Amino acid sequence: MNTELAQRIRSILAEQRNAEEKPMFGGMCFMLDGNMTVAARRDASLLARIGGKEAERAVTEPGVEHMVMRGRKMKDYIVVAADRLDDAALQKWIGLALAFVGALPAKG
Repeated sequence: MNTELAQRIRSILAEQRNAEEKPMFGGMCFMLDGNMTVAARRDASLLARIGGKEAERAVTEPGVEHMVMRGRKMKDYIVVAADRLDDAALQKWIGLALAFVGALPAKG
């Protein structure tokens, strides 16, 4: 896990209610109401759950691609390269993830 990126994410999510952290996807995953929101990955890239429509738009940007798991494209998830995560970009991706995940029902 990239601890610097995780700390940057923590500071952005500090005021979110019902937020928690769990090791997942080879990094630190940040959950909101039990739903995966974003993750700081080992290589300092960001995994973000932003929803299918936003993800399709996002992958047209340099350094952004769909998350692929076991050869399958995960339609709601994107990975943003570490060199594309200045403060403004990180705020943007986390904001999109919070908007998408915030509309989902809470998990158990």
